[in-house]
Amino acid sequence: MDEIRQATYPISSMILNRWSPRSMTGERLEPQELMSLFEAARWAPSSSNNQPWIFIYAERDTSEWKLLFDLLVPFNQSWTVNAAALVVVVSKNTFYHNGKPARTHSFDTGAAWMALALEGTARGYVVHGMEGFDYEKARISLQIPDDYTVEAMVAIGKRAPKEKLSAELQNREKPSSRKPLEQIIMKGKFEKRIEQA
Repeated sequence: MDEIRQATYPISSMILNRWSPRSMTGERLEPQELMSLFEAARWAPSSSNNQPWIFIYAERDTSEWKLLFDLLVPFNQSWTVNAAALVVVVSKNTFYHNGKPARTHSFDTGAAWMALALEGTARGYVVHGMEGFDYEKARISLQIPDDYTVEAMVAIGKRAPKEKLSAELQNREKPSSRKPLEQIIMKGKFEKRIEQA
């Protein structure tokens, strides 16, 4: 990890060491293990304590599994086949208490996702977020109302050696680096910059 990821300033190792592996054993998680990840998400901050996040999940070898698995693009199906659980992350566009638009619903739901990811990492699990799925099919198949936004999907499982993956994915099974800090912060006002990958 130290060869690929180095913080410019001191931060918690829990944040620096969180990444998104793909190789999973195919073993199921005990219900309380999975619920602990959702419990972590439950305590995320949100505007007016609205808590707009909803996690629709399916555990492997259950009747719900195919419903969520079939939403994924073939590439993501190729490695999530060994996940213990799949999750569709949804957020409510309006405040529960007055029905008015909640501008930060996606922002707040992102905080809940990060809490879930950090809890999973702390427990040694794979927690991998994805956008590679059919959003409209998810809305229809999972009967998600129009006043909710389909945000992302997540695969959760027990970590396996990278050799369980295809040769192509084995080469990608390592933590990624990040942009330099000076590319993501701007003091005082927005500065037009050349976009860098």
